[in-house]
Amino acid sequence: MDDTSSKTTRTEIIRSLAPAISLSGVDLSLGRDAARVHILKDIALDIGRGEAIGLTGPSGSGKSTLLMVMAGLERPDSGAVRVDGTDLGGLDEDALARFRGRKIGIVFQSFHLIPTMTAIENVAVPLELAGNRDAFDIARGELAAVGLGERLGHYPSQLSGGEQQRVALARALAPAPSILVADEPTGNLDEATGRGIVDLMFAGQAERGMTLVLVTHDPGLAARCDRVVRMRSGRIDADTAAGRAGASAVAAQ
Repeated sequence: MDDTSSKTTRTEIIRSLAPAISLSGVDLSLGRDAARVHILKDIALDIGRGEAIGLTGPSGSGKSTLLMVMAGLERPDSGAVRVDGTDLGGLDEDALARFRGRKIGIVFQSFHLIPTMTAIENVAVPLELAGNRDAFDIARGELAAVGLGERLGHYPSQLSGGEQQRVALARALAPAPSILVADEPTGNLDEATGRGIVDLMFAGQAERGMTLVLVTHDPGLAARCDRVVRMRSGRIDADTAAGRAGASAVAAQ
């Protein structure tokens, strides 16, 4: 079976399962009165368990905002967002934060590491705050898995950009989330370093069976996903299988 047939079969299996993420009728505006901007417009999207989705589109199209809505970091004005079977709209802020901490790993373009904490502390402390007694053992294992087993005691200022993003990825994976979302994870990295980060993300997704949603302008990165969802002016403009179709869709922006 060739790669295209294998990917098609996998996608068909994924779509036969209950979705990991489901959005229906999602609208979101920011600002007030004359400055109000309609960011997301009637978004409907299902993402299967274990599926990898590339969110693409021109700057200002709403793709990063859509990612934040999926992660429970933005609440829509209307519509429903269900993640792993839970209606996020029914959770208060504390419950939403706990749910996100258990279920969703987040990787940002900016690494968001705490500068006064070492690499291992940046990964372990969120686990400790969530009550995990094995926080430092887990953090040590996750950092070793991303190739930083010898850099545990280094502070962010002592790490390269690629190493800092690896710490951020280890932090996102440490709670064993079922969903990993990434907003331009290679945007601040050179091509070779970015490729290494992407390889780690896809390897982690495959090994753990996670759902992966990433925002990218890179057609090569989008083509590695199962599907490419293209945003334009706050709406879903296209939803295609990845590979040639996905790469062409990104290149056509």
